[in-house]
Amino acid sequence: MRLSGRVGRLAAAVGLLAVATACASQPASQEPDTTTQPAQATQPAQTTETPPATSTPPPAAAGNVNCSYSAYGQSARPADPPPMSDVPATGTSTVTLNMTEGTVVITLDRGQAPCTVNSFESLVKQGFYDDSTCHRLVDQGMYILQCGDPSGTGRGGPGYRFADELTGSEQYTTGVVAMANSGPDTNGSQFFIVWADTQLAPDYTIFGSIDEASLAVVTSIAAKGVSLENSPNPISPARIETVSLG
Repeated sequence: MRLSGRVGRLAAAVGLLAVATACASQPASQEPDTTTQPAQATQPAQTTETPPATSTPPPAAAGNVNCSYSAYGQSARPADPPPMSDVPATGTSTVTLNMTEGTVVITLDRGQAPCTVNSFESLVKQGFYDDSTCHRLVDQGMYILQCGDPSGTGRGGPGYRFADELTGSEQYTTGVVAMANSGPDTNGSQFFIVWADTQLAPDYTIFGSIDEASLAVVTSIAAKGVSLENSPNPISPARIETVSLG
């Protein structure tokens, strides 16, 4: 009987240990979505599609990289995926947004995010961003103007997505331009411009910045506030008429 009692107590202890181990392996509950707002609704709400198999590109030349862009969802506007091999990974380029409120010039940093810049430049060349609106303004808690969805709904993308290019030390300071996403490695066409220093988790790929003159244009849009009837749309039209390289 004593042996049976010891066995019973041992079994109970093992059971408690198993429960404790199982509980410890569960992830901690996530904080409220206050630090991940740029991630909202950047892709259509639908089941994940399995991207088609693609051949492995040959090794990139020195100073270049190979990128991967996987088919995902429906494109908000006809667009082809960008080239994936021998993508430049050094230097900068500029993109000019001709907006109703003025001109915004973005300096793109290939060294920081070559695959992101490659995609952005490709979409610009295809006219993907022409005649589109910046559909989302945030002026409390964080300070961003989000653009890049021709549908204007906040759910549109280019029909493909690609991986993050992060260091883990990203700072979303005034003038930074970064990709919006709906989770890890879900970049598409939407991006946001930081018009005042903003605290965010380092989850959004930074690929460029704007100068003081461009910042003045964005802050003039932000100064008019968010539409009460059509939140989170800005009161200002914030329309991108044309986009060009250089």
